[in-house]
Amino acid sequence: MPYVLKQKKTGLIYSCMLVNHYGLAYYGVKFWGEHQEAEENFERFLNTVGMKENGEWAIFELEEREMKLCNVKLKNDPNYELIWQDTRKPLVRIVEN
Repeated sequence: MPYVLKQKKTGLIYSCMLVNHYGLAYYGVKFWGEHQEAEENFERFLNTVGMKENGEWAIFELEEREMKLCNVKLKNDPNYELIWQDTRKPLVRIVEN
């Protein structure tokens, strides 16, 4: 199961530019394959992208198909952000600058 970062207050799922196993860049949901891996790495990851761990983000488990759906909804476009709803469905919206 993939583990992602979800903002506690808003349900925002962290997405960014990533590289797939073919070496191709894409915009999608940042994930770790194992819960322990996520726990060990998420704080360092947040620091790497210029954010501090202040309790705002939580590790959240998605099913593989849910994460794939999230990436499809993001359309490989950093102008979109994804909100995970209590209904276990993603809501996509355009990022307001």
